Amino acid sequence: MIDVQEHVYNDDPNQGHPDARTFLKDANYFFLGNGSIQAAIQYAPVGKGSPYGLIIMNPEQLKPKRQSLSFDPDTGFENTMIQLREKNQNTISPRQMLSAQWSKDTGIPAVQIQWLSKNLRIRELFYCQDQSTPSLIREVLIENTSDDQAYIELNTGVTDISINREIKLLAAQEQTILLQYTLHDNTINLDQLPDSPSIKESQRYWKSAATLSFHHPLLDHYFSASQYQLASTISDTGKIDASIWQYCREWVRDHSFMTMGLILSGYHDKARLMLQRLLDDFVSEDGDCIDSSEKRSPDDVELDQNGTLLWILNNYVSWTGDIDIISNNWNKIVSLAEFPLKEVFRHNPSGMFINCREYWERHSAHGILPGIESMYQVFPYIGLSAAATLAQSISKPNQATLWEQEAARLRNAILHHPKYAMVHDRGFIKRRGLTGEIQNTISPRENSGLPAEVPLAANIDHYLHPDTSCALPIALGVVPPDSPIAKATLQQLELLWNQGWTDGGYGRYHMSSEPDSAGPWPFPSLIMARAYMEIGNFEKVWRVLNWLNTIPGSISGSWFEMYGPRIAPPYPQVGITPWTWAEMTILFVHHIIGFQPEQDYIRIRPRLLPNMKKISGHLICRGHKVHLDFKVDSSLSSPVFNTNGDILSAKDKEIYISQPKDDINIEAYLQLM
Repeated sequence: MIDVQEHVYNDDPNQGHPDARTFLKDANYFFLGNGSIQAAIQYAPVGKGSPYGLIIMNPEQLKPKRQSLSFDPDTGFENTMIQLREKNQNTISPRQMLSAQWSKDTGIPAVQIQWLSKNLRIRELFYCQDQSTPSLIREVLIENTSDDQAYIELNTGVTDISINREIKLLAAQEQTILLQYTLHDNTINLDQLPDSPSIKESQRYWKSAATLSFHHPLLDHYFSASQYQLASTISDTGKIDASIWQYCREWVRDHSFMTMGLILSGYHDKARLMLQRLLDDFVSEDGDCIDSSEKRSPDDVELDQNGTLLWILNNYVSWTGDIDIISNNWNKIVSLAEFPLKEVFRHNPSGMFINCREYWERHSAHGILPGIESMYQVFPYIGLSAAATLAQSISKPNQATLWEQEAARLRNAILHHPKYAMVHDRGFIKRRGLTGEIQNTISPRENSGLPAEVPLAANIDHYLHPDTSCALPIALGVVPPDSPIAKATLQQLELLWNQGWTDGGYGRYHMSSEPDSAGPWPFPSLIMARAYMEIGNFEKVWRVLNWLNTIPGSISGSWFEMYGPRIAPPYPQVGITPWTWAEMTILFVHHIIGFQPEQDYIRIRPRLLPNMKKISGHLICRGHKVHLDFKVDSSLSSPVFNTNGDILSAKDKEIYISQPKDDINIEAYLQLM
């Protein structure tokens, strides 16, 4: 049984400097890093925190925001700002005309801060110079916009180190100050540099991954921000917080989806690093997977995690051709595939699996009774099917046959069992009891440890349905998108949009059963967008994407886990969830571009959203660049494809090509949606 104290955190955001808070008013965080150092540029121009600041972290240590290495208990991040004082005048405040954005000029992840005073224009640029040095570069360009000479004193610092410079600028003259922050043994060194360091190595690295333009400002921003930040926040050993500054913990499920984002965006070296660490450190010899950095009892195991990791492994092999990771870890692969098949989880009447945990991690203290959870059947089915493919790839036909049979049996039970099927006239069902009844409500235990303010503690009915996890079988292709099951499922899930709020976004499930804060969640909303992309309801896809552009985090493209009132403590402050970057990448590459490799071929099924006219750039597959040039042609009634790759077959709206043996080009002329 899970100890309810596991959910209790002691970090009180109302104590100490306001910069200790994650959710400052309209705050955006721009994440930079190279595995050896991690940084975030805080941009919060209104409210109580520093208008901007530099947050430096050791990526190998998962800690709350107030324990970041550049945080001062008394001044927060104030001292990391550039302080300017003109001769005989007060210090210039950077709140005036302050702006922040991703730089588009460097070819690497770089954050640009700009602000003005009466006589000065200041432009700051933050970036990592390479992929190996544990340092961050800061270029500070100061321009005198007046017709007179300016005498300025510049001051900035970090921890107990200060930099002071006296600067003389002629009329219309500018000067650049170069600073380097270096992480060494959990301390920060701050130095001035005489010249800008070379960034050619970093440019080569970032250019070697996927490079895509959707020729739409919002979509281009979302893709590049997600691609850059997901790859930047992973340590050299593959460590990353499941929600930065929030949990300081790791999950197989969350990290597997992050790995999928890395695979699709071309960072195959980092994806392999993540996968090997998951196999080595997160999977026991008998195939049990940790969640929240903990090993669980059978009642509390998250039975989707094994299948999720196997599915990601199969995708990794399909994209890279690297079967060594399978042959070298075969015993773990076998354990992963067979762990959910243990008798302790088996529900004999249906052949499916049971426990007292649900997909979003509520457990018996929250009122989850023994039963059949939909995603604890769907992901084992997907995982067993993936494991069968992996077995074939290294000539293990007996296990391949066994797992494929087990996957088929499980899929049939999920969709067609006369009493226990996980579908109904309202679409996918979240949970059934041991005797087949649909579990519509839950009631928390008396010793649940729930704060009185959360919905699950209120004296109301607490509904399990609907639940956004039920959109995953549609997004993952378990059922056809035009099937009655898919349509009915999404119809019921619409109840989760704007339930109890008016600003948009989907809650992850019915808010009445929320043991935490009720509000919209970005990455479950993107799961909904992926499902809607499959069924062709593009209006609903745009609704999610446009909503994400209205909430704090939209400028940087780094969204909080959820948006709503937070009871902290006992719960942790809300953090930035990397899974969201992965969901965004999957939406763009798998669903919109429709680039879907399997081990022997690639399926290409582009479906551009309305208001999109073109996609160009390249993806990385099997170590080669696949150059894409997709355009809308209003005269067409069906797509036209051209490629110098080997076409295996072509259908109405898709083609199948061989895995590339060299760089290839694919052109597509698409009809209007």
